[in-house]
Amino acid sequence: MDTLRVKLPPAPRIPKALQGSVFTLSRRRTIEKFARRYGKAFTLDLPLFGRTVVVTDPRLAKQVFTANPDAVGNIQPNLSRVLGPGSVFALDGADHRRRRRLLTPPFHGKSIKNYEQIIEEETLHETADWPEGEEFETLEPMMRITLNVILRAVFGADGAELDELRRLIPPWVTLSSRLAVLPTPKRTYGRYSPWGQVAEKRRRYDALVDTLINDAEADPSFDDRTDVLAMMLRSTYEDGSAMSRQDIGDELLTLLAAGHETTASTLGWAFERLSRHPEALDALASEADTDDNELRQATILEVQRTTTVIDFAGRHVYAPLFELGEWVIPQGYSILVSISEIHRDAAAFPDPGKFDPQRFVGVRPDTNAWIPFGGGTRRCVGAAFANMEMDVVLRTILRHFIIETTTSSGEKWHSRGVAFTPKNGGRIVVHRRTT
Repeated sequence: MDTLRVKLPPAPRIPKALQGSVFTLSRRRTIEKFARRYGKAFTLDLPLFGRTVVVTDPRLAKQVFTANPDAVGNIQPNLSRVLGPGSVFALDGADHRRRRRLLTPPFHGKSIKNYEQIIEEETLHETADWPEGEEFETLEPMMRITLNVILRAVFGADGAELDELRRLIPPWVTLSSRLAVLPTPKRTYGRYSPWGQVAEKRRRYDALVDTLINDAEADPSFDDRTDVLAMMLRSTYEDGSAMSRQDIGDELLTLLAAGHETTASTLGWAFERLSRHPEALDALASEADTDDNELRQATILEVQRTTTVIDFAGRHVYAPLFELGEWVIPQGYSILVSISEIHRDAAAFPDPGKFDPQRFVGVRPDTNAWIPFGGGTRRCVGAAFANMEMDVVLRTILRHFIIETTTSSGEKWHSRGVAFTPKNGGRIVVHRRTT
């Protein structure tokens, strides 16, 4: 049998510093240009990740996502730099599998049904004073809805601590999202530097969560509570041990950050897309008056495909060599699966540039080609919750408002660091329904 030898995909012949600069300044456009030139895989030398193979083909993505986690594991570095070492983003191998088993129950099946009323209440509260006949952006209102929903779902009640978290989390998420794509400095350079501000906000967050944990454990109804915090405090690993307070704090922060910005960004894109596609909008408005949601679900899938909020899923090669299609990747390399490029794969999605929710009506998406939540063992644990939340928010708004359509060109992409949003905030004009 032939001995495997390193065989890397083609690489652009430009200096490392230039590769890093263009990727940092405009990674989405950079990957798009390289994909057009080099095809399904290419090699880059990037800040943070070092020598990296970028994958733009669903079949190669499947290989990455289904690989043995001991051979291809967690990307290094990752979001644990800002979310903490107890976050699921920090864990790998057996530790990651154990943690996911604890996190899965609150976000699947009957558990997420408990949150539908919360989502509807928050949507009605936020939209109560929406201006009629006047253009406004939807992104910030969606950010408030998703933050309030996740706070109530995670902590189960309102109070002074949650009011403080409402003030603390949005600026922390905005700043951390930008810093997460930059190298971490060896020191923070003082409390007024960006990293110093993140550290200070984290200290305030930890104090608030400690108080909330004490309150939860002292609650006479603790055993009957259905919020995520209570479920985490009650849960144990297979050996009977429980999560530490620090790990719980890190996981809750992960839920607040990941479950807040990405879902709101997708909803902002949904309004941006629907206001430019009158037929789809009319059909959705009619469906909203019924108990059906087939078209709404298809629309959510298509919004996530065409306006991908998170543009790649990353892995790190731990095996001495990893076979990826015709390539052989050596240990220490990173692999970035380009979600945005795979969502444009014409073989999986005919006429991929067209916004067409009908492509998903009655059709389950290919789990290797439709990957807004990533794939494999590291697929987003809150995917079902996010899908349900977007469904309820859209249904509620369509039942109470008529959205004007526009012939203006689509909004451009705007990078918030980790996530991509509509540059103008997903602006729309609405009129309140009278019947």
